[in-house]
Amino acid sequence: MASLLPRENDFVNALLSLTLDPKHAQDACRLVAGLTEEERAEFVALADAHHVVIRALEPVRNCAAGEQNAELERWASAAIGKERRRIENALTRLHAIVGELEAGGCPTVVMKSLEHWPDLGNDLDLYTTAGERKVIRGMVSKFSAHIEARSWGDRLANKWNFAVPGLPEAVEVHAQRLGQTGEHTSLAQRFVSRRQPKTLLGLTFQAPAPEEALIVATLQRMYRHFYFRVCDIANTSQDVDAGRIDYTELRQAAEQAGIWAGVASYLKIVSDKVQQYRGTPLALPQEVLHAARVNGDEVNVRARFLRVPIMPHGAQLYTTQLTKTAARGDMEGAFRLTLLPPLATAAAVAYKLTGSDKGVW
Repeated sequence: MASLLPRENDFVNALLSLTLDPKHAQDACRLVAGLTEEERAEFVALADAHHVVIRALEPVRNCAAGEQNAELERWASAAIGKERRRIENALTRLHAIVGELEAGGCPTVVMKSLEHWPDLGNDLDLYTTAGERKVIRGMVSKFSAHIEARSWGDRLANKWNFAVPGLPEAVEVHAQRLGQTGEHTSLAQRFVSRRQPKTLLGLTFQAPAPEEALIVATLQRMYRHFYFRVCDIANTSQDVDAGRIDYTELRQAAEQAGIWAGVASYLKIVSDKVQQYRGTPLALPQEVLHAARVNGDEVNVRARFLRVPIMPHGAQLYTTQLTKTAARGDMEGAFRLTLLPPLATAAAVAYKLTGSDKGVW
């Protein structure tokens, strides 16, 4: 993907325009229309990395139809059709998997993956309150799943990755813990106790309540990866616009977990990016804006994604979380959090030496 680098900023901007304000994305449509076949393949690959293939290409197809650009319309339709077939297979298999886990005594919620609808992530993420033995027994005996190699971070977080025959996507199961070091247990239980049914393609899944969906997005973006995908901004803005979020409930849960500053910062970043592409910010409560420590101007495209500065913001959020975790008497959670800096250092060294941090992070 080296050829993408000179244009990645243009491509990410186009994806944001197409997903956040599709009715006024003519410039983005013209950009796609002018790409070579190779560049279009790179554009779709980037849209896939941001989990917005369908949300980005449907406006392109509509624009092409309106301008009677039959070639572009055919190209977009073919890419959308291919992605929809992948999603249908993934959801069908996922429905069978969660059904068997539930029947085997593993209360399960599908995290993150369903939030991207009509798109779908490249991994299928689950959380269960059951222990790992029940999960492994169900996955291996019912689906002949292969347990993938686990990194140090996976072991701390009690996360298991399974390869299932006939399913290109990995199934990632978090057992009883959430967070980079598995520091969240009480918070994690909310994902099952407050789960809600969600029906897609005639299949009903259990999904997180909007507040938990926002919390897990924050954990991923502000406390682990320190980058945003376009889907994060599109997903969250849709929930805020629809009035789905109970901010009192959200703040109570986030403060208890020591991550309210991170949640507020996540929302502020999303709001600022929405304002950049729509002209108006999200309607966020003042309590969110006052608690935010990072704004969208500090989040820019680099290495394919929208990067959050680790220094000072990531370090400050980590310190706040650690302090609040210790203050509420959660010594195990605090100890786990102290393992994060050496783990991150080991991951950075591994990446520098081998080009990958997979065995660590």
